[in-house]
Amino acid sequence: MRQSKMFIPTLKEVPADAESASHRLLLRGGFIRQNAAGIYSYLPLGYKIIKKIEQIIREEMDRTGAQELLMPAMQPAELWHESGRWDVYGPELMRLKDRHGRFFALGATGEELVTSLVRDTLNTYKKLPMAVYQIQTKYRDEKRPRFGLLRGREFIMKDAYSFHADEESLDEAYWKIFNAYKHVFDRCGLKYRAVLADSGAMGGKDTHEFQALAEIGEDTIAYSDQSDYAANLEMAPVVGQSVEGSRHTAQERIGQRGRQPVPAGQELALYGFKTRTETILVLVRAEDEVNDVKVKNVLGTDLLEPIENDQLPDPFYHDDKVRILADQGIRTLTGAGFYNQADDTTYINVDPERDLQITHYHDLRFVKEGDPSPDGKGTIRFAKGIEVGQVFKLGTKYSEAMGALFLDDQGKSHPLIMGCYGIGVSRTLSAICEQYHDENGLMWPKALAPFQVHLITVNPKKQEQAQLSEKLYQELLSHGFDVLWDDRKERPGVKFADSDLIGCPVQLVVGKGAGQDLVEAGSRQNASEGRTEFPASELLRTVDQLLETAK
Repeated sequence: MRQSKMFIPTLKEVPADAESASHRLLLRGGFIRQNAAGIYSYLPLGYKIIKKIEQIIREEMDRTGAQELLMPAMQPAELWHESGRWDVYGPELMRLKDRHGRFFALGATGEELVTSLVRDTLNTYKKLPMAVYQIQTKYRDEKRPRFGLLRGREFIMKDAYSFHADEESLDEAYWKIFNAYKHVFDRCGLKYRAVLADSGAMGGKDTHEFQALAEIGEDTIAYSDQSDYAANLEMAPVVGQSVEGSRHTAQERIGQRGRQPVPAGQELALYGFKTRTETILVLVRAEDEVNDVKVKNVLGTDLLEPIENDQLPDPFYHDDKVRILADQGIRTLTGAGFYNQADDTTYINVDPERDLQITHYHDLRFVKEGDPSPDGKGTIRFAKGIEVGQVFKLGTKYSEAMGALFLDDQGKSHPLIMGCYGIGVSRTLSAICEQYHDENGLMWPKALAPFQVHLITVNPKKQEQAQLSEKLYQELLSHGFDVLWDDRKERPGVKFADSDLIGCPVQLVVGKGAGQDLVEAGSRQNASEGRTEFPASELLRTVDQLLETAK
């Protein structure tokens, strides 16, 4: 492609609202343009990369036996009422009404729609298992869109769904697609971790996230420093943690004007939550932080609202409407200190077993760096990650609610067992940018680069440069290389700056050596090594070598 004919509106200045490297460089390099907060157009360069990511996904998903389809973005509200999610999904669900007063949702995800499609057709075990997928734009009304494509209101996603007669079949599909995702991200050149995660609003059980490692990431990954163990911070279990204090015969209350000093590691903290039906108090050590996802999972509830500190009930006062849970780390703690917000009093020598009516002990706190790894190998460390994919075992959550049933070989009716699998296509684009850039621009991995070769003619007004460039351009095209030829009548500095911004793996420069059929070649990923001169007759060998060494 001749760059003089291609729509690549590069920018010299960094946009003021661009907070992340990927956002800045995708805008500056002419890959995307913002249309509204969290809504972007993909310009030719950016869309070329999107299509390459999509093609990799299609190839790997097709290998699993999944079939591609395309569902509408407008989903009837009745389907969301059937699943029960219309009222609980939250304000991120974009809702609209047509001229006839019928409500719709702009698809944030596709469980309801795909379940409605198969419930009248996958009605016998003979048709199972089956998996389908689509690559489609999704919509979520993010309260605060940020970081460009990483958190937008409109984004491109691959979502897949599998249907099964038994758990063994679901398990087989789950790990088959899990491995397909690993192949996708390996082929994209991402540095990532597959981590144990929480299913959140999706429901179901057993889920893993694929986290691209990046400092800008909004998720924290807890991983072992001596094994492959990794989990989302909310899901990492705490093992072997309990503290025992000195035994006292009775609690004492001291002070009436707020907190009093308590020895480190001996102080309790109280958190409160409301579910749809009850009030829950949670006790942890003051140095720990309660993990509301663990609390939610222990209670098996889809709604958990925090109670403000000044509204907390008195944990020493028995109330049938209040349940007290405690973190396992305080099970053997005695002689503890506790500031009770309800009566503005600090208590000492508290024995939780004796003094508080705790109903159950669970793992209810966040893991911390330095804790033992749950797999018994090494200790926990933290890293930041960008979620680019997730796989779920949904079970029968949607099929039961929506009446998607099948007959087994005995003629008995059962709900379909479902799996769900998503990849953020546009998020993957941004995650790659976060990992492949320097201060001058992007450095695309060769599998995704918009072009393999960027051919730069320093001065196209000089006949020898124009002629040699044309010859090289045609030779590369005839041998199947994807080439961007900068034939513009621009200053050399502008051309080189734009080339670094765009980030194609191989850079070829036709300049003052053109009269002797000499060309300069360099690798964008190894820009510090500079460019070397070679005879034009060795063009193909030189380009092949540079591409072979590129990531």
